Amino acid sequence: MMTRREANAGILASAALAATPVSAVAQGPKPRDLPPPRSEGGQSLTAALKLRRSTREYSDRPLPAQVLSDLLWAAFGINRPASDGRTVPYWRHIMVLDVYLAMAEGVWLYEPKTHKLLPYMKEDLRAQTGLQDFVVTAPLNLVYVAHGERMTDVTPEERRLYASVDASFIGQNVYLFCASEGLATVFRGAVDGPKLGLALKLPEQQFVTFAQTVGYPRG
Repeated sequence: MMTRREANAGILASAALAATPVSAVAQGPKPRDLPPPRSEGGQSLTAALKLRRSTREYSDRPLPAQVLSDLLWAAFGINRPASDGRTVPYWRHIMVLDVYLAMAEGVWLYEPKTHKLLPYMKEDLRAQTGLQDFVVTAPLNLVYVAHGERMTDVTPEERRLYASVDASFIGQNVYLFCASEGLATVFRGAVDGPKLGLALKLPEQQFVTFAQTVGYPRG
C-alpha cells in the first residue's frame, strides 16, 4: 500500500512537469548556473540572531554570484540530496512554493535540484513586488509563490495559511543568512498579490504569499 509520502511525491512530480514556466521556454535565454554554495563561513547562529533586523534602505549594488548562490541555498536549498531534504520544513512533504527573483535584468525562478536560475521574464518587475519605494532600486526582491493546485484536500483559506507558514520559514532563513553576511533584508506583506500575480502571468491556482527584499545596506 502506498504511503502518504509516496503519494505526495507522485503528485509533486506530476505537478512539476506541468509547472515549467511557459515564458522561460518561449524567451530563449539559457538557465543561469550558480557557483556551488559554500558550506563554511559566516557568523555563528547566536551572532546572526543578535544582528537579525528589518531594513528599508538599500544600496543599488548588485549581489555577487557567490553571495546569491549562498543566499538561495540557505533560503530553500537541498541539504540532504538522498531524500531531497531542504534547509526549511514544508507542508506535508509537498513542495508548494516557488521562489522567484525580481532583478534589474528580469525575473528568474530558482530551481533547487540543479541549483540554477531559470529565465522567466525579461521585464524588470521590481516596482510591482511591493508598495514601498525601496523595492524599485534594491538589487533583489524575492517573491514566494504558492501552488494551490498541489494542496488538494484543504480549503482555500487553509491553502493560504499553510503556504504562508512555509514562506515564513524561508524568510527567516534569509534573515539569518543576511545577518551573518552583512546584508540587509525585510520580509514584506505589503504586496498587491493579485496584481503581481497577473504581472508574473501565474496560472489561476497559483498565488503570491509574501515578498522579501535583499541587498546591501545604504550608507
